[in-house]
Amino acid sequence: MAATKPISQDRAGKVARGHACSHCLEYSFKKVTVKRAPATHKKDLKTYWIVNRVCGVCGLDQELGIDADGEIVYGG
Repeated sequence: MAATKPISQDRAGKVARGHACSHCLEYSFKKVTVKRAPATHKKDLKTYWIVNRVCGVCGLDQELGIDADGEIVYGG
C-alpha cells in the first residue's frame, strides 16, 4: 500500500545508510547521494528515490531504488 505522502529525501538517505554494503556487509559509507527517480523508474519500477552510495570500507559503488513507503525496491 502506497503512503499518502512519500518519505522525505532525508529519510531516504537514512534508509540507505541503514542497510549494509552488499559486498563487505559494513555500514560505513563515504558518500550517499539521494535524487528523485525519473518518471520511467516511477512507472516501471515503482521507485520514488534513487540512492547512489559508496562504501567507506571496500569502495563499492551501489545504486538503490526506494519506493514512496521507504522500502528498497532494488539494489545493485
